[in-house]
Amino acid sequence: MSIIHGNQPKVVKGIPVQTKNTSGYTGLFIPGPTNIPDCVRMALNVSMQDMRAPDFGELTLPLFAGVMRVMRTETAEVFLFPGSGTAGWESCIANLFSAGDRVLMSSFGQFSMLWVDMAQRFGLEVEHCEVEWGLGVPHQHYREILQQDKHHRIKGVFACHNETATGVVSDIRAIREILDDLGHPALLCVDGVSSVGSLDFRMDEWGVDVIVSGSQKGFMLPTGLAIVGVSQRAMERRTAAGLPRTFLSFDDMLKANATGHFPYTPATSLFHGLRASLEFIFSEGLENVLARHTRLAEAVRAGVQAWGLELCAREPELYSDTVSAIVVPDHIDSAEILKTAYYRYNLSLGAGLSKVAGKVFRIGHLGNLNEIMVIQALGGAEMAMRDCGVDIELGSGVAAAQSLFIGNPQQPVRKAA
Repeated sequence: MSIIHGNQPKVVKGIPVQTKNTSGYTGLFIPGPTNIPDCVRMALNVSMQDMRAPDFGELTLPLFAGVMRVMRTETAEVFLFPGSGTAGWESCIANLFSAGDRVLMSSFGQFSMLWVDMAQRFGLEVEHCEVEWGLGVPHQHYREILQQDKHHRIKGVFACHNETATGVVSDIRAIREILDDLGHPALLCVDGVSSVGSLDFRMDEWGVDVIVSGSQKGFMLPTGLAIVGVSQRAMERRTAAGLPRTFLSFDDMLKANATGHFPYTPATSLFHGLRASLEFIFSEGLENVLARHTRLAEAVRAGVQAWGLELCAREPELYSDTVSAIVVPDHIDSAEILKTAYYRYNLSLGAGLSKVAGKVFRIGHLGNLNEIMVIQALGGAEMAMRDCGVDIELGSGVAAAQSLFIGNPQQPVRKAA
């Protein structure tokens, strides 16, 4: 906003503000992009290099191996496409299916719904299980549909591991068990954009055929890499797929990746950041990373309970350790809370999307995060909610989180890389 040109000041809850307060820094508590560690941010600041140089693989080949460790796979192919998680979704569909193929999908939030929409646009025949938002993958319904599919027309079973819009996590292992119990050969394709690197995910152990992630969540990087893992079983089936693909072709990538190169100009700076991010994760230890996410999420949930509010996720087993979607009272517009938090308190919270727009706000608690940062998010959210008329006791959520933290001291966090 330009004061020179005489623009009228913004007014937030009756208080004029020329622009967002620029002192200090904005607390970032959306579920992606997440806060970037300083070592990763500095690693991004590199001179450009020749992506066709014979030694380029010295940078990239270890990245494939590092991502495999995070995904917990020893056999999958890893692809690093320039793009977001949506590009990863598209690579899965375009490389492994044909128009008219039947697939089983469910939607229970904005992002699972968008994946269904993409599959339909590609001409797949989608067996679509619509689920109430706040619930997760309908395992029993999946079993019933797959049990009836005697001729194995269903070629793929899709599932969103962590639905970012509603803060719901689903049991992926249970889907594999259903497929194995029924002897069904469908590929298991998983959206792990807001789970990989933050929640327990075991590609090989759970029999996942495709896992899609993105750089801007648990990998703590800017948006720009679609990070995809593909099982050897899925790679073998790609030859029968009939959809066109060029930019997102597994074949083109696989051929170039053998020497650490790419079929087109890659996101080299992000590769340097990914190397630093993987070192950061492994220096803490992946198990410690997952435990930290659980601990911080429990503190946020304790704060929400102290406020007398509820989560969008309906049951404790569905609660996500990376994002909490908090339901506001009926007479409150959550969009006003977001605006107040942002302009008055330099705090970015996640918006309610689509069916829950205006009904929830989200606190992202994943990536480069610690106890003090969680306290900041809860304290800022409390002030914004009170400003917007939510009847909560100031300090109640902060105190609940503090009590959890001091009663459960953090184990040693970081070891030498």
